[in-house]
Amino acid sequence: MTGPVGIGVIGAGVISDTYLENLTTFPDVEVLIVGDLFPERAREKADAHGVPAAGTVDDVLAHPGVQVVVNLTIPAAHIEISAAAVAAGKHVWTEKPLGLDREGSARLLRDAAAAGVRIGSAPDTVLGPGFQSAKRAILAGVIGRPLFAQTAFQTQGPDLWHPSPQFLFARGAGPLLDMGPYYLTALVSLLGPVDRVAAAGLKAREERVIHTGPDAGTTFAVEVPSTVQMLTVFESGQQAQSQLSFDSALERHGVFEVHGTEGSIVIPDPNRFEGVSRSVKPLGVIRDGMSFEQEWIDLPQEGTVVGRGLGLLDMVRAIAEDRPHVATGELGYHVLDVMLSAAESADSGAFVTVDSTLAAPVPVVPAGFDPFARTL
Repeated sequence: MTGPVGIGVIGAGVISDTYLENLTTFPDVEVLIVGDLFPERAREKADAHGVPAAGTVDDVLAHPGVQVVVNLTIPAAHIEISAAAVAAGKHVWTEKPLGLDREGSARLLRDAAAAGVRIGSAPDTVLGPGFQSAKRAILAGVIGRPLFAQTAFQTQGPDLWHPSPQFLFARGAGPLLDMGPYYLTALVSLLGPVDRVAAAGLKAREERVIHTGPDAGTTFAVEVPSTVQMLTVFESGQQAQSQLSFDSALERHGVFEVHGTEGSIVIPDPNRFEGVSRSVKPLGVIRDGMSFEQEWIDLPQEGTVVGRGLGLLDMVRAIAEDRPHVATGELGYHVLDVMLSAAESADSGAFVTVDSTLAAPVPVVPAGFDPFARTL
């Protein structure tokens, strides 16, 4: 790849604004066209962000200048759209999850490899300077050898603010597949691939009410557990405990702690690209009357803060530099496999072995990575 890489965006929903705002500022890429099932919506987004062309999905796939397709469709359409892009000879960056089933997702990766194109999969928050600074600190030994992690995401549910929240409570979503990718991608990036997982799930209600927008007051069915508790065991023997809930009156977002042999670290919200990490050392010997207060040390955040689209930018640069990119399709598939295994465990009440793995550790973002530099 030389010169700005041509980008075609498929899916003009809510998330497309964030992608388009960022991608149109990166010198190494050029957004050429926006496509959607409803071409008029694609035209609206294209005009709002200065993109020269708009049309249908087929228009994006047929565009001769498009080298990478950004798949921002609903989860149920991810595999279909990504597969069509691969068949058209395009690289793919897809929103999470990679797909909704193992078979289709694995086939997508095989077809992409055979076609010589790459797959990248959200979330790309793990490329942000908040998480990357924490990862570098852990690799440098700030907490010794990591032993276990604790994560939590609790909210009352997206039905309180989203005008069309039905898909977030349908198969392929719920807190496990909607929010789980952020936490599990970060955990796998730090601790390596997962060996097995156990989980339990529940529904607070069988129906929810839309609270905002033109359909406010309408009820809809809840198809999947709206609260999930997970215990994850990694191939390394390390462990993690995670809670994901759309049923909590107490709002707690972005809880992410890693505990090691020589200390603990609190990592920024994995759904954000920035944030300060804090570490603490063990107290040592504790005697009667001693204070349990511990000194927290803030760790510097290094790197330029942007947002969604960072993983795509890393992927196109990695193609040009012939190196692995960070948020690969393989990583997205492994995280999907972990989540589906957790759902199966919640049904069976037993640990479920995760069959997939990773061929290599998730790489660190290259030092000095500047999204606003022209490198191609």
